[in-house]
Amino acid sequence: MKPSTDLTTTLQQMLAQCQPLYTQGKVADYIPALAQVDGRQAAVAVATLDGQVFSAGAAEQNFSLQSISKIFGLVMAMNRLGDELWQRVNMEPSGQPFNSIVQLEWEKGIPRNPVINAGAILVADVLVSHYSASKTAFLTFLRRLTGVEAIYADPLVYQSELEHGNRNAALAYLMKSFGNIEAEVPQVLEHYFHQCATAINCKQLAQSLLFLANRGVQPGCNEQICSRRDAHRVNAILSTSGMYDQSGEFAFKVGLPAKSGVGGAIVAIVPQFGVITAWSPPLNRFGNSVVAMQLISQLAEELGLSLF
Repeated sequence: MKPSTDLTTTLQQMLAQCQPLYTQGKVADYIPALAQVDGRQAAVAVATLDGQVFSAGAAEQNFSLQSISKIFGLVMAMNRLGDELWQRVNMEPSGQPFNSIVQLEWEKGIPRNPVINAGAILVADVLVSHYSASKTAFLTFLRRLTGVEAIYADPLVYQSELEHGNRNAALAYLMKSFGNIEAEVPQVLEHYFHQCATAINCKQLAQSLLFLANRGVQPGCNEQICSRRDAHRVNAILSTSGMYDQSGEFAFKVGLPAKSGVGGAIVAIVPQFGVITAWSPPLNRFGNSVVAMQLISQLAEELGLSLF
């Protein structure tokens, strides 16, 4: 479907209706730098395959990608390793917290999927092992997708993650003990924390992932970012596992492939239409933004965007 020209007005109205939700949820504080973010902010953006971008609220305010960065890392790893990647990480929903150590021990160092922390750390290992400067390669990839050169990792968030990433370090060393991490663990963690700390805004994020709504081709430049099959696979994983322990509920209520991050953003892919991004820092008990979930749910219902 094509969005109506008054979609900006619709987004503004939805944002206003979400005002009472701003006090629900809690800004992530286990990474101290994230706790400093003002929780009274919100934004929403819609980028369509025909090149239009609609937005409301603080849509040009930067936030750290956090777990949404896992999408970009996964696409880069799939492009480098092909099907070999799936011998080292599975593609099943975890049914456990996103940073579970117990499950990883049970399953002998093979992460359940690439969007839980263990899986994303495994993907980071692939990137460190296959790029001479993986952090630069990640930023270059993101700049290419957004068409914006001024995209960097937030140094304060990066440092904060390095200093408080003990549980992620435990996951990495456990996988290393099973022989499923090839590079040195500190190097892998540095890459992982750096990509999580990458700063972006709602408009840029929505535009950067349009290729997943377009069978792997980034519209505008018409570049094949990944194969049609891999775009399908990424969307499938986001549908089953992208929203932490709320993935089933989100699929049930909204019906779109989506990924959230504890920075407060949620991105939803609408195949053959475009991408929706919403951001607001306060999170619910599952680690998903209260306001962003409401905005995307409302918009999907209003425009009839569910896949099912």
